[in-house]
Amino acid sequence: MLAATFPKGVQQKGLYRTRFLHDKEGYSRGAMSIKRTVFFISDRTAITAETFGHSLLIQFDDVEFQKVTLPFIDTVWKAQDALEHINDAKEQTGQRPIIFSTIVNDQIRKLILSSEAAAVDLFETFIGPLEEELRVHPTLGGGSSHHTTAGEELDIRINAVNYALTNDDGITTKNYDKADVVLVGVSRTGKTPTCLYLGLQYGIYAANYPLTEEDLLIEYRKIPGVLMPFRNKLYGLTVNPDRLQKIRLTRRPTGRYSSLEQCQKEISLAEFLYVSKNIPYLNITTMSIEEIAATVMHKSKLQRRIF
Repeated sequence: MLAATFPKGVQQKGLYRTRFLHDKEGYSRGAMSIKRTVFFISDRTAITAETFGHSLLIQFDDVEFQKVTLPFIDTVWKAQDALEHINDAKEQTGQRPIIFSTIVNDQIRKLILSSEAAAVDLFETFIGPLEEELRVHPTLGGGSSHHTTAGEELDIRINAVNYALTNDDGITTKNYDKADVVLVGVSRTGKTPTCLYLGLQYGIYAANYPLTEEDLLIEYRKIPGVLMPFRNKLYGLTVNPDRLQKIRLTRRPTGRYSSLEQCQKEISLAEFLYVSKNIPYLNITTMSIEEIAATVMHKSKLQRRIF
């Protein structure tokens, strides 16, 4: 049984719940009112189709996209049901839907691509040129012994996330020898979510240590003693003081902790430490967790364990 969750305006039929646009008037209100239905379809999780499709769709600010994800389309029966819903979307909206597909099975893929939709097929687009360049026929879905299995990937993710939780916020430093990276920074600079994302997305063992005012003042210009053995694993995070204050106010609205003066002081001391001790660091003020994690991976030359 396939599951897809949508907001209001959803029409349910067969296996899927698909959101259609019934406001035909919306298509004649100028460029800012353009609406199109988009399907992300895969015989697996559809995460690749969603990610790739989203990176393209965000280039079109004047279009409102109604997004539908259909994962696990791995049988002809499921593909026929999906095909019916894609064509229904065309009939009810008066606009061709857009499909982003990562379906591997040739029979199922051809069935989906026979729909009344504009299709962006990642396999059809990229497999051919790769096959020509490599001069090797693709296995198309089977995988091979040098790829990690789903079970192995799950174990890697679980172990990495558990490591991040166990070694969060300086709870313990006894396992830092196993860390791939140790994030440091003052309170509320995104250390914990970044560590969790590194573990979940890349299988990276990421610990984090909070730089307290005591660390920054008593050990002025010095790396805290407990971190010295791991100084080559350290990566600093910083943020603009006004942004830090806004974040802290949501946690503790009153008191010195969330005052702008305190935020400015801590950030200044932390950045001085990074520079004086040659600790690589990143200002995360305008960055998403995904961007922070990718930057840490790249700058620290870490190798991901899972894809």
